[in-house]
Amino acid sequence: MMWNMKKFIQNNIWQILGGIFGGIGGYFYWRDIGCATGTCPITSKPLNSIVYFAVLGYFMIGTISQWRTLKEEQKDL
Repeated sequence: MMWNMKKFIQNNIWQILGGIFGGIGGYFYWRDIGCATGTCPITSKPLNSIVYFAVLGYFMIGTISQWRTLKEEQKDL
């Protein structure tokens, strides 16, 4: 069980960091910009904003890292 978690973290370190930084960015977005009326589904509560931006950061960095890996593999051919 522990080996699988360690291997997952090693294989997905950039995505995990993207999620962490996305969540931090989501908090600051909620704090500084937020939603004045409280009716915005994403930015009305800090937890919603943090989770949304964390998932966004995870997938964005994951896409970029996969693209770079594919580009490096093509270069080696």
